Amino acid sequence: MKVDIKSKREIDLMREACRMSAEIRDICASSVKPGMTTGEIDDLVVEYCKKHNVKASFFGYSGFPGHLCVSINDEVIHGIPSRNRLIMPGDLVKTDVGIFKNGFNGDTSRTVMLGVTDPEVVRLVETTKKCLKAGIAAAGPGVHLGDVSYAIQKVAEEAGFGIVRDWIGHGVGRTVHEDPEVPNYGKPGTKLILKPGMTIAIEPMITMDKGGERTYVLNNNWTVVTQNNCLSAHFEHTVAITDDGAEILTLPADYP
Repeated sequence: MKVDIKSKREIDLMREACRMSAEIRDICASSVKPGMTTGEIDDLVVEYCKKHNVKASFFGYSGFPGHLCVSINDEVIHGIPSRNRLIMPGDLVKTDVGIFKNGFNGDTSRTVMLGVTDPEVVRLVETTKKCLKAGIAAAGPGVHLGDVSYAIQKVAEEAGFGIVRDWIGHGVGRTVHEDPEVPNYGKPGTKLILKPGMTIAIEPMITMDKGGERTYVLNNNWTVVTQNNCLSAHFEHTVAITDDGAEILTLPADYP
């Protein structure tokens, strides 16, 4: 495993890619509404990239056909935008997007509830936000990566929810996915020790019940769904490890 350590100048360059990733993430999330298609959300990313002369990090990555991932309900991640996929009232819509600029990528995601009234579904989404906040709070120089993972796991399990284990967070920078791996479960005092200049995507993927921890990939070879079809939520920030702690690069947003 080779972890790329960025200089302060490189993080400054990456900060702009992350700021724009956060901006288009929030544009997409605020635009989601019943009756539109996931392909129309993809159009928003295309328009943004043209306007600002930047690239969508996901488009063409390992052959991915969309400019962002839009995953609904039991779809955990990697949902392919489509003109045929209609968003319905009560859906949980996860928008996951990144922008490439100045040689660096951002990566960020949020979950939108469309008229959800079930308190357990609301609690799932709020708990996933808390998982993200806990993971970021645990990160910093000299901290074992296992401590970050355990902080996420503890919040989810104490709330009675499941944790997707087949898919995890990761390093991000010159490419969308770099070392190290950042699981959402782990043992304190284990794994890599974080150092200033590391940049990681912390992204809890939490499911309504523990049976949802098991996932499979649809025939489109991309979309990951829970094996028992239970709901899932997903939030993600790109974070830089600094001398003082962890800086969230993909702000602003209405969650940690």
